[in-house]
Amino acid sequence: MGITERREREKQEVRQRILDAARELFVKDGYEAVTMRKVADAIEYSPTALYLHFKDKEALIRELCHEDFLSLARAFQRIAREPDPLERLRKIGHAYVDFGLTHPNHYRLMFMTERGVQTTDEEQKEMGKGNPTQDAYAFLRATVVEALLKEKLRPEFTDPDLISQALWAGVHGVVSLHVAMRHDSWMDWKPVRKVAALVTDTMVDGLARKKDR
Repeated sequence: MGITERREREKQEVRQRILDAARELFVKDGYEAVTMRKVADAIEYSPTALYLHFKDKEALIRELCHEDFLSLARAFQRIAREPDPLERLRKIGHAYVDFGLTHPNHYRLMFMTERGVQTTDEEQKEMGKGNPTQDAYAFLRATVVEALLKEKLRPEFTDPDLISQALWAGVHGVVSLHVAMRHDSWMDWKPVRKVAALVTDTMVDGLARKKDR
């Protein structure tokens, strides 16, 4: 490996350390309480070193969100070849749960932490909004649209966004409950993947026409 390649690899390693440390801090302390200095202290770097990678805290959390949402979209792409849209919806539910359980800190920041920054339409476009290969919601919605076009869903359900968001809310409830309460001993918690499978099957079967259940 040449000097240029080694320096680029070291730069990317530092960048990833910054992102990982910032993610943990944003989840633990909240967006407003985190400063660039706190992130720098967490990885034992100077704030100046951070500014070589990110111009400010807003740029840092935007990159975090882009990276994490892209990871979720990539997880969905592994099931993109499933020909049956109803079966794909089930697999989307399972993939979503697997992502949340495997990456709880990512999940907390993405879906359980208030972020004090908004993205512009142009920034959203650059981040792949609406592209099913880069946007997990777009992938889910496209699958719902396909199910509607193939008349797989009950005729009273016609709004793809309403259906998509209801499905999302169901699996989000499973993951967020597990992430927030998994150490609580008050209840006899059932295996989370069994709960997720029951929720997913109940939602999909409830939407599907009888012949497709």
